[in-house]
Amino acid sequence: MKSLIAYFTQTNNTKKIAEAIFEVLSAHDETNISTIRKVDIESLDEYDLLFVGTPCHDSDLAPPVKGFLENLPDSPKFKLAGFFTHSTFMPDDTERNRELYDQWAGLCTPTFENACKNKKIEFLGYFNCRGKANPGIEAFIRQVVITDDDEWNEYLPELRKHPDSNDIEDAKVFAQEILDKL
Repeated sequence: MKSLIAYFTQTNNTKKIAEAIFEVLSAHDETNISTIRKVDIESLDEYDLLFVGTPCHDSDLAPPVKGFLENLPDSPKFKLAGFFTHSTFMPDDTERNRELYDQWAGLCTPTFENACKNKKIEFLGYFNCRGKANPGIEAFIRQVVITDDDEWNEYLPELRKHPDSNDIEDAKVFAQEILDKL
């Protein structure tokens, strides 16, 4: 089996997750890793498995990744798994966290799923984790999203830790689960 991990990153959060996935896949198969800008769409028919990674932008996949997905061939032989990093809470703790996740990262999963459906690509699942925001996004979050001082003081130090060692290990588990599906 031959795999490709293609990703887009601006702060290296997504790159860290891509490298964790690469560590698992490369132990089992011939695996390549690349930024999406360097991927030749025509070469994708060489692969059996494609991982696509992105940061979350405006509650959705980053525009370069959306463009990449739109340019994928119809009905390819490869299967696809997605991963994304975001600067919001994980959706599993409280109703407030779920609300913030849905508002600020909620389109990522449906975009992956719809792209695969439209291109007739078997979608194997996705992974997501928090990632440290750049200063501009951090300021935006403070001014628009988390305006309460107590909530902000809890949110910011935790966000700045990610992706942490647990996120890296979870990404490796995800990669192994995808391999196990095949």
